[in-house]
Amino acid sequence: MNGHTNNHSNESQSQRQEYFKDTALGLVSTKSFPAIVGTADMMLKSAGVILVGYEKIGSGHCTAIVRGRISDVRLAVEAGAQTAEQFGQFVSKLVIARPLANLEVVLPIGFRLTQLSESGSYSRLSTQAVGLLETRGFPAMVGACDAMLKSADVHLAAYEKIGAGLCTAIIRGAVADVAVAVEAGMYEAERIGELNAVMVIPRPLEDLEQTLPLASCWIEQRQPVMMPLSVKQKEQELIQLPDLEKLTVSVEEELNR
Repeated sequence: MNGHTNNHSNESQSQRQEYFKDTALGLVSTKSFPAIVGTADMMLKSAGVILVGYEKIGSGHCTAIVRGRISDVRLAVEAGAQTAEQFGQFVSKLVIARPLANLEVVLPIGFRLTQLSESGSYSRLSTQAVGLLETRGFPAMVGACDAMLKSADVHLAAYEKIGAGLCTAIIRGAVADVAVAVEAGMYEAERIGELNAVMVIPRPLEDLEQTLPLASCWIEQRQPVMMPLSVKQKEQELIQLPDLEKLTVSVEEELNR
């Protein structure tokens, strides 16, 4: 069963690698991790592109990388850039219609899978709303996490560091709970240190889900269904039934008495 699953995973991986050949490349860069996640969410929802992942180069700079048809990539990049500008975190954007093979091999712009999708694992937090709260300084983030967990029914999924002292707490839960928790976290972060950015994504798509960091405590390994190789049937013993004619006579004799 595991061999069949691995073969299916390898086939799927090969198909996606084949898909990336001759596809356009789109990049949008921001100065915040919540901003790049929100930007990537908008890019995925505005056009038929695939989110390859994020590139974090320090000083808070993050880049969302998408691939797809040139028309879809252009549309996604424009939508992503507008979203980043609305957040006040836009840095730059780029569209390359046909990246050369040398570019594909060296730079992290091609096919990549997260640890979660490679291992065939899944998370109990999948499909829940996402809340991101970014602070400048670790104490402010820890205090914000504590406030968020105590204010609503949410779970701390992971945290992300992108340089320049920026730390992002990532929580999961129902949309209403995430919104309440993020608001409580904002006040606590501002009280302790510096709040940099926040983001709430009600319905994350699967591509976005696979690129979000996740603490190992939430990752569960899919357990294969174990089927017995052979089923031995227990030999049945023959039971001798009484003679029905004699049984009838006995009953009649009892009634006549």
